[in-house]
Amino acid sequence: MDNPFLQAFIYLLAAVVSVPIAKRLGLGSVLGYLVAGAVIGPFALNLVGRGGEILQFSEFGVVMMLFLIGLELQPSKLWKMRNTLIGLGLGQVLVTAFAIGAIARMFGASWQMSLAVGLVLSMSSTAIVLQSLREKKLMNTPAGESCFSVLLFQDIAVIPILVLLPLLATVAPVSTGEESHHGSAIASLAPWLRGLIVVAAVGGIVVAGRFLIRPLFRYIAATGIREIFTAFALLLVIGIAQLMQLVGLSAALGTFLAGVVLADSEYRHQLEADVEPFKGLLLGLFFISVGAGIDFGYVGAHAGKLAIFVVALLAVKFVVLFILGRFFRLGTSQDFLFAFALAQGGEFAFVLASFCLQQGVFNTAVATPLVAATALSMAATPLLLLLNERVVQPYLARGSRQERLADDFSEYQTEVVIAGFGRFGHVVGRILRANTVHTTVLDHDADWVDTLRKFGMHSYYGDATRDDMLRRAGAEGARLIVVAIDDVEQSLELVETVQREFPHLEIFARAVDRIHAYELMKRNVPHIYRETLGSSLDMSVEVMLALGFQREQAERTARIFREHDARSMRETLSIHDDDAKYISTARQHIENLEKALSGDLETSPAPPVEPREA
Repeated sequence: MDNPFLQAFIYLLAAVVSVPIAKRLGLGSVLGYLVAGAVIGPFALNLVGRGGEILQFSEFGVVMMLFLIGLELQPSKLWKMRNTLIGLGLGQVLVTAFAIGAIARMFGASWQMSLAVGLVLSMSSTAIVLQSLREKKLMNTPAGESCFSVLLFQDIAVIPILVLLPLLATVAPVSTGEESHHGSAIASLAPWLRGLIVVAAVGGIVVAGRFLIRPLFRYIAATGIREIFTAFALLLVIGIAQLMQLVGLSAALGTFLAGVVLADSEYRHQLEADVEPFKGLLLGLFFISVGAGIDFGYVGAHAGKLAIFVVALLAVKFVVLFILGRFFRLGTSQDFLFAFALAQGGEFAFVLASFCLQQGVFNTAVATPLVAATALSMAATPLLLLLNERVVQPYLARGSRQERLADDFSEYQTEVVIAGFGRFGHVVGRILRANTVHTTVLDHDADWVDTLRKFGMHSYYGDATRDDMLRRAGAEGARLIVVAIDDVEQSLELVETVQREFPHLEIFARAVDRIHAYELMKRNVPHIYRETLGSSLDMSVEVMLALGFQREQAERTARIFREHDARSMRETLSIHDDDAKYISTARQHIENLEKALSGDLETSPAPPVEPREA
C-alpha cells in the first residue's frame, strides 16, 4: 500500500476504535494499541504493510518519552537513585542473562549463542512498562521507581552489549537490510578514539544544556510565537537523538540526559507541554507497529513451541525479578508489581537480534522464534499487570495491611498559581512568599522569568492559558489561582480554561479597567481587583491629609467611595453595553455619590457610577 494518507487514516482509525474499548474494559491503552496493530497488520486483515519503516519512525516516541522523564528528574534526584540504578539494574541484566543462557545451554546451544540469547532477552520494554505504570499512577511507588531504574540501566547496558556481541560470532552473518539504520558513523575508528568521541558527545550535551540551550530558548521565547518554541523543542530532541546514533549510543539515553540537564530550567513545563502530544501519538504508533509485526502465520504453525517459549521467558524473568526485589526489600505487594511489570522482552531485543544476525552470532532459526516470543511477551504485559491489579494485590490486601505508597517527592506541591508576574502579580507573589506560601509563577516574558529564578522564585516560562501548562504547574493540587495577566483577551481565556478544567480553583483576577471588570463579572469570577482603584484611593487619602483633613474623615471618604463603586459595578452590569442608558444612569449616580460623601449617606439609596475608563 503506497498511499501514505490512507495508511495514516487506517492507523488512526484503528487506534480511535480499539483504545477506548480497551480502556472501558479496564485493559489499558497499550493493549488496545497492540490489538489494533494485530488486526490491521499483514498477518490478519492486511490493511497495512509489515510496518518496518513505521516502526523505525515510531521508535522516536520512546526517545521523546525518555526526554520527558529526564525533565522530571533533577540531577540531585537522579543521584539518589544510584543504588537501585546500579545495584538493581546491573543485577537484573546479569542474573537474567545467566539464567536464560543456562537454559539455552541445557538445550544444546553453544555457550556463545546461549550468552547472546540471555543478553538479548534480559531487556524489558521501556515503552510498554512506563506507559502502563503512568496510566495506573504507579510511577511514584517503590516498584515504579525500581522499574524505571532497571529500564534506564538497560538502556545504558545496550552499549557494552553491542560491543560484546561480535566477539560471540560462530555462524555466517545474515544481511537484514537494517545495517545503515543501526550503524554508527564512527564504527570503523580505533576503539580509544571511539571512546573519546562518545565522552565528548555526552559532555557536549551537558555543557550545551547548561550554557547554550537556555539562552537559545530565551531568544526563541522572546519572539512570542508559540509554534517556533515548539519547533525548537522538537529540533533539540531530534538533534540529540541523531548525535547519539552517530556515535553509536542509544538515542533514548541521550535525550534522557538532555532532559535531566534541563530539569531545573524555567522552560521545563513549556517543554513538557509542547513535546507531550508528539510523544503520545508516536508511542501509540509504536505499539500499533509492534502488534502489526506479530506473524500470526508463524505463530499458528509453531503455537506449541512459542507458547512454551513465552511462558518460560515470563516465568524466568519473573522469578529473577521477584528474588531481586526481595533482596532490595521492596515489600511483598511492590515486589509482585515490580516482577510482573518487567517480565517481558523489550524493543531493544529486536535491535539486538538483528545485530546478532548481521554479526553471525546466531542464525534465523534462532532469531525468528526469539523475536516472535519477545513480541508476544510484550503484548502479554498489560494482561500481567491486570492480573496483579485484580487478583494478586486484593489477595495480599486481605492477608495483611496494604503498604503505603511512596509520596510524590518529585513534584513541587504548590498552593497558589500566579499567572502573570508583572507590576501587579509580583506584589502578590512577594507577599505570599514572605508568608511561606508555596506558589508557582507562569509568565510569557522569558527574561523576567530568568530574573525571578535568580531571586529564588519558583517561576516558569509558559502560556498560562493552556490547560496542560496549568496542569504541569500544579493547578490540580493548588487551592487558588491569581490571574494577573495584563492582556484582557488572554486573561478572559485563562479564566474560562480554569473554570472548565479546574473548577475547584478559587479565582482572584486583576482587571486592567472597568470594562475588563465587567467581562470578568459576566464569567462569575468571585474576586475582581481593578489595578488602579486601590492606588487611586490611597492617593486620595494622602491628598486630603495634605489639605488639612482629619485622617478618620479621609479614610471614611475612601471607604464610602469603594463601597458605592462595588455596588455600582454590580447594578450596572446589565446596561454597560448601552451607552445612552449607561451615561444617563451614571450622571444620576455621580450626584448620589456626592451627596453620600457630603454626609447624606443614609438618604442615598442609589449607588454611584463613575465614567467608564478607556
